[in-house]
Amino acid sequence: MATGYVHSTESGSFVDGPGVRFVVFLAGCPLRCQYCHNPDTWRLSAGTETDSASLLERIAHTAGFLRASHGGVTVSGGEPLMQAEFAHAILHGAKELGLHTALDTSGFLEALLSDEMLGDIDLVILDIKSFDEATYREVTGGELAPTLRLARRLSDLGKRMWIRFVLVPGLTDDPQNVAGLARFVGTLSGVERVEVVPFHQMGRRKWEELGIPYPLEHTPPPSAQMIERVQKMFAAEKLHVAVGASPHAPSRVEKSDSNA
Repeated sequence: MATGYVHSTESGSFVDGPGVRFVVFLAGCPLRCQYCHNPDTWRLSAGTETDSASLLERIAHTAGFLRASHGGVTVSGGEPLMQAEFAHAILHGAKELGLHTALDTSGFLEALLSDEMLGDIDLVILDIKSFDEATYREVTGGELAPTLRLARRLSDLGKRMWIRFVLVPGLTDDPQNVAGLARFVGTLSGVERVEVVPFHQMGRRKWEELGIPYPLEHTPPPSAQMIERVQKMFAAEKLHVAVGASPHAPSRVEKSDSNA
């Protein structure tokens, strides 16, 4: 058993992996993405202290339904690798329940993802926020290298991946940035799909409530033409491409079951 901080949970998600998912959103994130929908998850103190045994007991009650829907358990955040030991306890317990497991991560804390933990993960949903290093730093405040290192490591291990890319006009939409990312992802093994997630301002209210200046208040959502252009650039690398729903939209987290 391990103890950690859970921001919220959701027992009927359709966008955090295959099938119907029980999603555990862990508190804490080292990045400060300009388009973050839930800045209230940045600090560990935003979560409720929870032990993995009680959380897994809740998951066990839904295990039959999750298996029947070809779903499973996804550990997300925040950034779940901020609490790697706790995340591993949840994922390991889910595997013991016979459930499909997924980790939704930025990859920034790649060094904390052990091979043992990877053994309990069926799918990694990897959010690659930019391929241009300067743009990545502008978007997140962090470094790109750990994310690319994790992508290559997962590829070498033959681990299944979904790649997410948030399309932000004037920030991540530069054709060279997209083309570079598409070429890189095209070299990876195990990529089942690429989700192009259109930017929107659904999280703006939370920034305002927390008294944090919202950096993208004048940024519009991408046009249909821009989304199509970016999709085609990934598809040109023989990748399966979809328009993704925003994985951390406030409306989803606010409707979650509870703070665990």
